[in-house]
Amino acid sequence: MSDQVVTRFAPSPTGFLHIGGARTALFNWLYARGRGGKFLLRIEDTDRERSTPEATAAILQGMKWLGLDHDGDVVSQFEAAARHAEVARQLLAEGKAYKCYSTQEEIAAFREQARAEGKSTLFRSPWRDADPATHPDAPYAIRIKAPQEGSTVIRDQVQGDVTIRNDQLDDMILLRSDGTPVYMLAVVVDDHDMGVTHVIRGDDHLNNAARQMMIYEAMGWDIPVWAHIPLIHGPDGKKLSKRHGALGAQEYQAMGYPAAGMRNYLARLGWSHGDDEFFTDAQAKEWFDLEGIGKSPARFDLKKLENLCGQHIAIGENAALQQEIQDYLSAANKPQLTETQSSDLARAMYCLKDRARTFPELLDKAHFVLTSRPIQPDEKAAKALTSVSDGILNELTPQMQNASWSRNELEETLNSFAEANGVKFGKLAGPLRAALAGRAVTPSVFDMMLVLGRNETLARLDDAANPD
Repeated sequence: MSDQVVTRFAPSPTGFLHIGGARTALFNWLYARGRGGKFLLRIEDTDRERSTPEATAAILQGMKWLGLDHDGDVVSQFEAAARHAEVARQLLAEGKAYKCYSTQEEIAAFREQARAEGKSTLFRSPWRDADPATHPDAPYAIRIKAPQEGSTVIRDQVQGDVTIRNDQLDDMILLRSDGTPVYMLAVVVDDHDMGVTHVIRGDDHLNNAARQMMIYEAMGWDIPVWAHIPLIHGPDGKKLSKRHGALGAQEYQAMGYPAAGMRNYLARLGWSHGDDEFFTDAQAKEWFDLEGIGKSPARFDLKKLENLCGQHIAIGENAALQQEIQDYLSAANKPQLTETQSSDLARAMYCLKDRARTFPELLDKAHFVLTSRPIQPDEKAAKALTSVSDGILNELTPQMQNASWSRNELEETLNSFAEANGVKFGKLAGPLRAALAGRAVTPSVFDMMLVLGRNETLARLDDAANPD
């Protein structure tokens, strides 16, 4: 086996990138990237009826949003069908597999009778040791010769050693009677040919490992390191499904969650590094290991996701946040920001990102700089604009015109004005928020004034103080 770590993500293109699949991809990506290895992507499109180009595109788009870059070209499992069949025929030639002429009807009849008699329904083909001279001129499947005694041990990095009695394993079909390879064979051949050293996947594949090991051993190939990770459950402890909310990675992009926050949260979902909750990509790559993956299903918690996303927005680089906001607007089918709005948003970013958990929340806080005069106050803000407050704003405007427009002087001017009028600054803040943003909840009054600039601030104060 290669010294270089090689992992892979191998989704079936039958729908969107499920959030569980996204976590599997992330674990593989982190494990490879943290060890200078390769992370490969294979689309398991052998099921031609259910596989669609649209689903493949959705998976690729979901991975792009999450920033999970892969090495080399995307591999199509279907395109390697001839190679898969070649391995089945090699095992047949070496006597490690055999031709089975049993029909579907015969197998179904056997199982029905076994059920009626309370016996095992594991099919034992009468053709396993048949004399080739007795072979009919008819279609046949190729079955592997499974070991019939002893046991198979799956040495799993998450589940521990899992032992399966060999008398529980059937002679798995490798090549169907129409000459097409089965999924189980395709996976093993692809993983071997791609040099995969570590198979990190959902624990719903755990039983498959024992059957796939038969092929590895029959071919004399190195068996990869297994790591079968528990599935994700909803808050109610049941398997994550539509009733718990969004399931696709792109749905979370369209809801305005930052990719860095989603990566952090998904990494923490079923894996831990001490008590660390919030961490960067660099830390995740350095810390991630298979030993830290728990054996129990993880529970999806939207509040924890939002909390981590808020922390990642707060430390995000402004230019990167700007780009991700534009991508969010596209994903959510919302109008893009104009050049002026983008420029204004960039100027305001410093006072927006500290307390926003999602991009819609950030944009809501940015309303004051994204809107234009005349400002239309919402219902709550309108209550702060009375004849008394209009008079106060009228008195304040001339004093604001003489301020130097630095934060210190703006604070001094406004606090002195409040004191001179016998009111606390809080009483002044309500009308100012309403005048500047048309909202009752906004960034600080001083930040809004600095971002808007002297002329725009004074114009908005004048509009509010002297409504038509």
